[in-house]
Amino acid sequence: MPDLVAYIDGGSFGNPGPSGVGVVIDGSASGPIRIAKWIGRQDSNVAEYVALVEALQCALSLNAQRLHVYSDSQVVVKQMTGEYKCRSRSLYSLNWICHKLARSLDFSISHVGRENNSEANTLANSAVRKRLAVSRSSVRALDPRFLEAPPLGGAVALL
Repeated sequence: MPDLVAYIDGGSFGNPGPSGVGVVIDGSASGPIRIAKWIGRQDSNVAEYVALVEALQCALSLNAQRLHVYSDSQVVVKQMTGEYKCRSRSLYSLNWICHKLARSLDFSISHVGRENNSEANTLANSAVRKRLAVSRSSVRALDPRFLEAPPLGGAVALL
């Protein structure tokens, strides 16, 4: 397997808020891999780490030997390279998982500006927007006419 390169991003609408991750992996024999995933209500740093977990798991599932990751999160990059210690309880286990997965690869990570990480950012945002749109349409589907009690003596149909 050739070297893989991943661009990752995690984003939340609010901090914490509805969150998603975006991952773009280049170098696969089958072409670029794009991941957009809803991850629930998280803060932005958790979302960034979950994006890294996704990239690492994907690389391992492809039996990759090497993975270089580009992230626009200075926190994730500096914690993964050891420049910063991870002191956050909410990030510690994610940091540990990423280090454990990364040990199975020739792994490296570096910071990239947001302007050079736009595709991963678009994927992360689209995962959140898609989920929020589904949630809103589900609420609209609850037409008040169907929530009224049936007339006295009337039959109730169970769907």
